[in-house]
Amino acid sequence: MAERSRGSRRRLLLLLLLAGSAASPAEEGGGRREAGGGEHGEEAARHHDSSYGTFASEFYDLRYLSEEGYPFPTAPPVDPFAKIRVDDCGKTKGCFRYGKPGCNAETCDYFLSYRRIGADVEFELSADTDGWVAVGFSSDKKMGGDDVMACVHDDNGRVRIQHFYNVGQWAKEIQRNPARDEEGVFENNRVTCRFKRPVYVPREETIVDLHLSWYYLFAWGPAIQGSITRHDIDSPPVSERVVSIYKYEDIFMPSAAYQTFSSPFCLLLIVALTFYLLMGTP
Repeated sequence: MAERSRGSRRRLLLLLLLAGSAASPAEEGGGRREAGGGEHGEEAARHHDSSYGTFASEFYDLRYLSEEGYPFPTAPPVDPFAKIRVDDCGKTKGCFRYGKPGCNAETCDYFLSYRRIGADVEFELSADTDGWVAVGFSSDKKMGGDDVMACVHDDNGRVRIQHFYNVGQWAKEIQRNPARDEEGVFENNRVTCRFKRPVYVPREETIVDLHLSWYYLFAWGPAIQGSITRHDIDSPPVSERVVSIYKYEDIFMPSAAYQTFSSPFCLLLIVALTFYLLMGTP
């Protein structure tokens, strides 16, 4: 028994010695590589530093730096508001212009366009105001009982699309808003917006079906804390006849400043004065 135990211990000791001798060349080789790899090690280190510098420079080039000097990813680009095209007026969309003769969407006192897109009608509105611009759909030419869409510039600089219903001379906001794909901007002291609303809607008093023809009421004015107030002029312009979304026209309406010399009486007066000046006194 004791002899077998001594034999087991001898075999174990022999295995440990063999394992140690087999591992020592690897350790010595490793030591030699570590001690003898000075030049190669420095070259590898320089390559590593160079690679890191190239990566770092590219990283910084692709990103802006914060004030503290730390890089951060750039924000995704925001699509700018596409300018309203007036070249399409009367061709692929209907337009109403109110203001100076020859004005466009950026210079008219008021501008509106409409066009059908599938089951929707796209509207574009713009007015010379820092408050709100709106269009009303009316069965007559008077304010009262009208479906109104308004683009309102609030105190935070945003332009929101809101739905109103004219109760007499008062515009009541309606929570049910048929507008979608809304966008708006306030630039150069103008409120400009674009939105869509369905041609057909479930029958309701405050929302009209646009496939029917309506008089269009045009209005704009100031806003206080994002709430609309009375329109800028006492008698806002109205479409001369009912408007059909299936017919595209380019209609110009001169503002009050340019209506004076277009009335028949004023023209007759100008002709009379011109004749008098040319003929002289008897």
